Order: sequence, then C-alpha cells, then structure tokens
Amino acid sequence: MTTVEPRPGPPESSSRGRIDVHDPRSGTIIGSIPDQGPAEVAEAVADARDAFTRWGRLSFVERTEHLLRVRDQLLDRVDEVTDVIVRETGKLPAEALVNEVMVVTETIAYYAKHGAKALKPERARTGMLGHKRATRTFEPMGVVGVISPWNYPFTLSMTPVVTALFAGNTVVLKPSEITPFTGLLIGDLFADTAAGGPYEGIVQVVTGGGATGEALVRAGVQRVCFTGSARTGRKVMAAAADTLTPVLLELGGKDPMIVCADADLDRASAGAVWGAFQNCGQTCASVERVYVEAPVYDDFVDRVVERTRAIRQGVGPSSDLGSMTFPPQLETVERHLVDALAKGARALTGGRRVPGREGLWFEPTVLVDVDHDMEIMRDETFGPVLPIMKVGDTDEALRLANDSTYGLNSSVWTRDLAKGEAIARRIEAGNVCVNDAIVSYGVADLPFGGVKESGIGRVHGLQALREFSVAKSVLVDRGGLSREPWWFPLPSWLAGGSRAGLILRHRRGVGAKLRALRRSR
Repeated sequence: MTTVEPRPGPPESSSRGRIDVHDPRSGTIIGSIPDQGPAEVAEAVADARDAFTRWGRLSFVERTEHLLRVRDQLLDRVDEVTDVIVRETGKLPAEALVNEVMVVTETIAYYAKHGAKALKPERARTGMLGHKRATRTFEPMGVVGVISPWNYPFTLSMTPVVTALFAGNTVVLKPSEITPFTGLLIGDLFADTAAGGPYEGIVQVVTGGGATGEALVRAGVQRVCFTGSARTGRKVMAAAADTLTPVLLELGGKDPMIVCADADLDRASAGAVWGAFQNCGQTCASVERVYVEAPVYDDFVDRVVERTRAIRQGVGPSSDLGSMTFPPQLETVERHLVDALAKGARALTGGRRVPGREGLWFEPTVLVDVDHDMEIMRDETFGPVLPIMKVGDTDEALRLANDSTYGLNSSVWTRDLAKGEAIARRIEAGNVCVNDAIVSYGVADLPFGGVKESGIGRVHGLQALREFSVAKSVLVDRGGLSREPWWFPLPSWLAGGSRAGLILRHRRGVGAKLRALRRSR
C-alpha cells in the first residue's frame, strides 16, 4: 500500500511554490502541497489522454469490473480514507463514513448494475423516412476535468470521477487546496488498483489553488465538472467559453424549508436541526432558511431550540458535530449574523465561536425575527445557522421560498403527502424532499442539480452518464434506391407531390384533408 504524499512537481520553474494544509479543529499544519502550474496540468491532461486511448475502447462490462475493484480497494482502506477526510475537514468519523464513503460506494453499485442502460444504443423513429434506420449512440467524450470543493472532498470528487469513468472517459482531478490530501488519496486508490495493468493513468490528480483550476479549464479537456460557489462557477464558465468547453456546474443554494400547520412538529423540528447543522452547515443542500405557518410557529421554534441546545460538539465518539473547515467561511457566518442582529433578528441559542477552543469551532445558532432584508435570508451562509421566519400561509411561504437567486434543494413538511407533493411542484428548485431533508442526494437513481444560479447539468442518475457522453446520431439507408427523390436534378413533380404529402400526413380531419387537396391542384 502506498502512502498519500503530494506528487512531486516537475522543474521548479513550472511550479509556484507550496500551499500549507491545516487541521481546522486546531489550526495546526498537517502538510503542504505543490501549487502546480499550467505545465504540470498540461502533462496530467496528456497522460489522461493517453490512458483514454485504452480505457475508452473498453466495454461497459470491462470498465465496471475495474471500478468494482477500485471500490474493493476503498473498502479495504476505509479507515485510512476516513482519517484523511476527518483530519482535513473537521467533521466526525460517522459523518465521513455515511455522507462521504457510503454515498460513493452506493453510486458505484448503482452504475455497475444499471449504467449500461443509459449508454446502450437506441433506435430512433424516422418518420416519413421509413426506408432509413436511425440510431442514437452515446460515446465517451475524452478527458474530463473535475474541480472539487472542500466541504465533501471525497463524495464531491468521486461522484463525478466515477461517473465520467463509467461513461468511458478519463479524468484529471483538481481537489480543493483546503482538502487536497483526500484528492491525492483518490488518485492513490486508482493508481494502486491499476498498478502494472492496462488501466494505469485513468485518473490524474493535480494540486494547487485557483490558478491551477483555471489552467485545467483551459487545458483542452472535453468537459469540465465544477462544484463550488456561484461566484467561482461564473469564472469557470467564462474561462471555458474561450474554448467552448462544455461545463457541468453544481453550485450553491439558499435552501428553503416550509413547515405547514399540519406538520408532525417532532419530526419537522428534528429534521430542521439535522438538516441545518450536519457537517456544521457546510452543505449546499442544507436547510438554510425555514418558513413556518403561524399557528405552529412558537411550538416549532421551542422544539428547535431545545434540540439545538442538546447538540454535542466535539471530536470524540459521543459528539454529534465537528468543526467548520474553511476560515473565510466562518467569517461569512459571522458577517451574516452581525447584519441580521443589527436589523432586528434575535439569536435564541449560539451565535458565537465556541469559547476556549482553538480552530474553527462555531456554536449551532437559531435565529428568529428574520426577514428578506437580511443577508442571512438571501445569501448562502454555509454554516451552522438556522433562521426561522413566521408566515401566514403556504402561499406566503412559497413566495418567500422562491424569492431567491438560488434553486438547488428544498423541503416541505406536512402530514398530507398529496399536499406536500403539490407544494413541491411549485418550488423553484432542482430537488425537493417531503418530510425529509438533504437525503435525495443519497439516492443514486435521482439526478441532482439546481436551477437559477445553483448550476447547470446533473450528477447522479442515468442522466449523469449522458452528461459525460457524446450523443451521436447515425442514419443508415436501407432502401437500396439508386437515388433519392430530392437529389439533383430535382424532378418536376417534387413541389406538387410534397404539398400533397404534407396535407395527407399532417392535416387533421378527413374532410379538411380532401378540401385542402382540392385547393392545391
């Protein structure tokens, strides 16, 4: 078994130095990585392109067998993987196992069993060209560039990586410079599984900051998959536009939760607390704002506050919640709180860094008396804060829920499931849970992605395999004619015959057809 060490960079002239990596629980430096430049990125893309000449020709069955071996390698090293994730992110081992490793293994299992259906050639209807045979095929694109974030460094790297590989592509992964060792470990898993075999090089890993990511976008890859903020997503899209490189963007969210008057308040309050605070609120699909119908508002708030105060924050096995991961994100949380409190909001619990602790520890916070003039109800907070707003009815809740530039995830809470699904259809979001939160991402058969400024394209589901494929249309003549009627020289009867054919084929009503034919003589 190899150890996870940064890949040494080429000559010093092509690298820009090193980046320190910190344990967010204590602030201590746990290592450093090379801040690689365009030369290293170009080399990685070239290596991936060379591997594509072998990987792209394999059958789906052959690719699946290799990816199942990678999954076996992952499971054999699951403790090591968990430790690396925990050390870089500050999350608890249970969170790393359930929300990172388990999601990935389920995704691999899903594509291994069902993925061939998405990539199987499909017959297409030929309409009036009945003497032709038409087929849609789905072929690999080539090299895919994946730029992944720090909040779920394993899941949000491996999901696009394995999806692209199942579709027959090879990958260059650029993990976040905040959590790079998880990305390097992913490269290690693939390298160890392929060592000495024909599958070497199908996943390359480059490390560095934003300039490294930009170099990957501009390196001639066939698709870029980026997960991160809307602000950075715009930059990725602009850079990709220079070469017309297609992009898949999974961006931020300001995900609303609607609590109806008939909701099971015990379940809804528990779901709100977990949905807002798991992973210390650093989830693009987390509960970021709650709208509660007036008759149950006070009861709901009391239950949420009680549950929030009971959360155990720490590092041991008896803890419920770890630390935050990224220092600027904690600063965003504090800025949003200062703005909200200055405009009249009240913090019923939390609202501060954990006293006496080094590192990025922030108390789970519940806010009330909030409105849409506050940043915390408009902008993505991405931290352990739960703002709750009273509304008069469901229509007001929907209006406020949709009053956002984002549209990633959402939830509706009601005992009436038909009503919940009806409300779900009116929410402007790519994903909606009824009486649950976040977990739709864990269903590998459900496409996941957003609308508005929450992204373009989908991961998960069979649709995602086609996101990483080229749809090719193939038409075959099977009539055996020496020439087609519309080839040169054009026959004299073509215009009149075409007019009659249009009427017979498409005009509705027998009488109307006959009248139209008579008029066309």
